[in-house]
Amino acid sequence: MRNAASLLIVVSSLLLIYACSPEASKIIVANYNDESITVEEFEKAYVKNVGDEEKAMQDSLSDYERFLDLYVNFKMKLKDAEVRGYDKSEELQDEMIDYQKNVGVPYFIEKELVDPGVRDLYDRRKNEIRVSHIMIRTDNKPDKEARDLAKSLLKRINAGESFEKLAYENTEHEFSKADSGDIYYITAGQIDPEFESAAYSTPVGSVYSEVLKTRYGYHILKVTEKQPRRYKLQASHILINFVDDNGNLDTAKAYETISKIRDEALAGASFDSLARVYSDDKGSSKKGGDLGFFERRAMVKPFDEAVFNLNVGDLSDIVETKFGYHLIKLEDEKQYPAFESEKENLKKVYKNTTYKTDYIAMLDELAEKYNYLPNPNITAIATNLNDTTKFNSDYWESDFRSKIKDTVVFTIDNNPYVFDSLMSFTINAGKYSEEMVKESAVSKAVNDFREQMLLETKAMLLDDEYPEFASLMNDYKHGILVFKLQEEEVWNKIELDSVKIHRFYEETKDDYKWPDRVQFTELFTKTDTNIVKYQKMYKDGMSLDSLAAKYTERRGMKARNGQFDLMPVGSSPIAKHAYSMKVGTVSYPFEVPGGWVMVRCDVKDPARIKTFEEARPEVTSAFQEMESQRLQEEYLNRLKERYKPVLNYDELENLFTGESE
Repeated sequence: MRNAASLLIVVSSLLLIYACSPEASKIIVANYNDESITVEEFEKAYVKNVGDEEKAMQDSLSDYERFLDLYVNFKMKLKDAEVRGYDKSEELQDEMIDYQKNVGVPYFIEKELVDPGVRDLYDRRKNEIRVSHIMIRTDNKPDKEARDLAKSLLKRINAGESFEKLAYENTEHEFSKADSGDIYYITAGQIDPEFESAAYSTPVGSVYSEVLKTRYGYHILKVTEKQPRRYKLQASHILINFVDDNGNLDTAKAYETISKIRDEALAGASFDSLARVYSDDKGSSKKGGDLGFFERRAMVKPFDEAVFNLNVGDLSDIVETKFGYHLIKLEDEKQYPAFESEKENLKKVYKNTTYKTDYIAMLDELAEKYNYLPNPNITAIATNLNDTTKFNSDYWESDFRSKIKDTVVFTIDNNPYVFDSLMSFTINAGKYSEEMVKESAVSKAVNDFREQMLLETKAMLLDDEYPEFASLMNDYKHGILVFKLQEEEVWNKIELDSVKIHRFYEETKDDYKWPDRVQFTELFTKTDTNIVKYQKMYKDGMSLDSLAAKYTERRGMKARNGQFDLMPVGSSPIAKHAYSMKVGTVSYPFEVPGGWVMVRCDVKDPARIKTFEEARPEVTSAFQEMESQRLQEEYLNRLKERYKPVLNYDELENLFTGESE
């Protein structure tokens, strides 16, 4: 029944009811009781059902008529549920609250954290910035000492001393020290969130106003350039190693060689051909030097700087790297993609970078907005009162509970949350079940509880902020109501009487048939050599069952002595072959996909009508379906008798014509 409930909830979501605006059409497509359905409402419901407005507009009049029948039936059911008071039941209210919390929390996080965060990341990644820094590490000295040193250096920079000079003398970041702190170009999503946020908020040529803390230590940050990002480049190159054919270092010879190649390229020689003949990069030379598409920082710095300053079709000057001398030709460039095409990829980047920082900031905003007030003594109170109780179900019977259960842990939006609620949340989560209700564990549990309650408080208020979320909640409510009606009027009334089911079988047994079936034993091997050997062993007196039990290579069939249960003849070539044989006979070896087999036909069962016992599951299911349709039809007929619906099919011609505006 739970699956049926899910199905009905989905169906109800497709039949969403939309309220009409004051400008909505007054054209009525249906009436029932004192209620009416306008063209405006029907159009919106139909588009929701189809999933696409353009497709909805192309459907036929008969499509609209069929949907109107379903929609009116649906609306009458909702009216009946309202008359019965189902929508006011405590059970429904509780389920709606649970659903709103469970769905609202991820909905809110997606709408107000992930979506804006991803959009901001996308916009930031349109640009790249060049950054220098002075890093003072904290893994080799006390935190305070590192912080004080960084602050003193920042003070000296602000007083006019050279950032570059102080970086060269003081930075503890070995990779950028030689370049006076320059860490080259970066773009959003590549570095620590704190560093990124500071870098993108600092004007070009300026030093960030504060000492910055990351997991690596303390940083003084300077932005030296900012420019539009070139997304991906495709380049080809020719590399000449510094080492000659004899293994000797000869940079002059290498430079002479690369210079001659460049002259040839400038004179019109094919870069592709030159790369294939001369390049020492064997991985790319056979492809004419092609390196494919790559982003900034994918190549060593001198190569990267050179290629990102070329235009498509340009040939570089001679570029020196640790690998040798290069000539680079920029072949192509990909532009920064549209947001929608990058969205899913950027979600992963965002969640691996700034998401956690943004999430903590969001919780702090919610705490302020909803007046979160903690009990600062709760950890001490719990620790002092408890002796042995852990975060598990033993709490409910403990003396500890009697002492602390009503103690307020915190309040949110003036609602107190007591220790019992904290324990219920924590026990259900199963996160700290082996830990004592003491100090650090209590502190962690309170933080988890605070987080969830703040999010649920927000979730319960989403209806007013997001119309689409209010519609989602409405869908779910309708689904529950229709499910309850179906349960009472249809499913609970179906009687699985064995006599009736047997009678139904007799009336419909031609619908339940077995095809030709065969049961057989098979010996399978992957090689013709083996099958010849096994055939000789069979002729020498070893049974096919014994051979299969010992030698068959069909997975899982040794334990079954190679025997297959009855199966339709058409299910495999082997089954078809076995059915063509006399019962009890063994075939000569023959080839099948993947190997060779010998087969014995054990049982033949020609096509026939299934017995009642064989067909019982199918018959019972078909009987239930028939009874369900009958009861459903009877229920709809009662609704029609009560609400007397009038369907104005002629008015459906006004759909999607603009006349409803």
